[in-house]
Amino acid sequence: MAEKVWLKEYPAGVPSEIDISGYQNIMTVFDNAVKKNRQNPAFTNMGVSVSFEQLDRQVGQFASFLQNELRLKKGDRIALQMPNLLQFPIALFGAMRAGLIIVNTNPLYTAKEMKHQFKDSGAKAIVILANYAHLLQEVIKDTDIESIVVTEIGELFPFPKSLIVNSVVKYVKKMVPEYSLPQAYTMRQALEIGSQRPYTEVKTTLDDIAFLQYTGGTTGVSKGAVLTHRNIVANMTQIVEWMKPLLKPGEETVITALPLYHIFSLTVNCLAFMTFGGHNVLVTNPRDIPAFIKILRTTPFTVMTGVNTLYNALMNHPDFDKIDFKNVKISVAGAMALQKAVAERWFEKTKTKIFEGYGLTETSPVACCNPIVGGNDMVGTIGVPLPSTEVELWDDNDKPASRGAEGEIVIRGPQVMQGYYNRPDETAKVIKNGWLKTGDVGVQLENGFFKIVDRKKDMILVSGFNVYPNEVEDAIASHPKVLEIAAVGITDTHSGESVKVFIVKKDTSLTEREVIEYAKKSLTNYKVPKAVEFRTELPKTNVGKILRRALKETKTS
Repeated sequence: MAEKVWLKEYPAGVPSEIDISGYQNIMTVFDNAVKKNRQNPAFTNMGVSVSFEQLDRQVGQFASFLQNELRLKKGDRIALQMPNLLQFPIALFGAMRAGLIIVNTNPLYTAKEMKHQFKDSGAKAIVILANYAHLLQEVIKDTDIESIVVTEIGELFPFPKSLIVNSVVKYVKKMVPEYSLPQAYTMRQALEIGSQRPYTEVKTTLDDIAFLQYTGGTTGVSKGAVLTHRNIVANMTQIVEWMKPLLKPGEETVITALPLYHIFSLTVNCLAFMTFGGHNVLVTNPRDIPAFIKILRTTPFTVMTGVNTLYNALMNHPDFDKIDFKNVKISVAGAMALQKAVAERWFEKTKTKIFEGYGLTETSPVACCNPIVGGNDMVGTIGVPLPSTEVELWDDNDKPASRGAEGEIVIRGPQVMQGYYNRPDETAKVIKNGWLKTGDVGVQLENGFFKIVDRKKDMILVSGFNVYPNEVEDAIASHPKVLEIAAVGITDTHSGESVKVFIVKKDTSLTEREVIEYAKKSLTNYKVPKAVEFRTELPKTNVGKILRRALKETKTS
């Protein structure tokens, strides 16, 4: 293997290579967890828990339903479109038990986006939350979907909680628009039908496709990253080896606020922690901060995963200080840059660190992470490559960049996708001789740690100088009156582009002049914003990543 990093030694207790020879497929992870933790809680949602043994039974029932009632065969695609509910792991592992390929679908998609993904993937079946069924009704005729399971948020809760939750969602909050899909099954019907006959074992290997995980990718329109059982098992194993020095089997409870249909939560929370026999506490709506904080206050937990904006939002709620962090071993951040101000404030308030990792959908997702033991993590960096992972920086000619110079981050390892589904042209753009070109610009520090500079496509060119939004945002985010910030480039007749920032105020007295003067303290002149716009909120993705692109499209210069 080529040189990975200029480290004097690998993090203590972590091997440099992984071994996945003991796994036949992803279900090996599930089956091992069930054998070792039968009576322990596997998932909890809204105060209702399911043990590993109960989950195993329901997974088998759903697999039988897919095989015997829907007549789905190995390799058929099934879409899952719902937030974090108990139904999700049942559908996920049930589909895998039946040998199906899973197409995770963002519940916040528009009808047009749903149509594209379903048609592109060739999905034959779908499990969808009732809240979005009206959109499915609108597009289903233009897809290959033949079978539908529509579920409600509280469907698997015991009575009367199920009735109360579903009635409030439907009639009080009016979150379920009218729809007509008379051919649809409910989840309870599916499990009841499946319980009548056993499922048939399907031989699935590490080389079979597990997921078509859709992403905007490093370029262009939404594409399905082809992730095999090997890709996912490898990345799960890499994560487990990274965390093993700190975590104990059967003792971990992880707060899962990021949606399981997102690759971060899927691989890290659902699978890596299942290896530890971990208990996943599913948060259905993490944007409801008061309700989320109530969960954190009433649930003893040891691990939390999230994104920068989520950690920031939690700390800015008045009840945050009532949460007990005494059992917390680790908090993990990914999916977007962790701002130094957020990391430092989190440690100050909780006495626990946030460890930042890095990856993409195309890498299943984790490629780098800060060491979680030994005290040699570095705030503001993405750490070092995981076991069996190589990371390099390439220049614009796809050649290794000079030591210490910025370059595009490229990754090679067992977690790198096979390519984009039915898109050999797009695949060829990003995979070169086994290396994945990420589209992210980074630099490697003297100690071997990597630091993200920014997305290549988000770079702002001011009078020929590169300005990276992350640097501008990080500099201003520490201002005590700033709640959230995003930086973009706007057209400038003198310099080509100049920097504009969009800010959500923490203190209403904040002015444009204050922002600019504060920026001047740590940024050279051409990086200082020339324009400031205040907003009540910033557009975000489903996991809370700020959408700079949307701001650029609506900006005023």
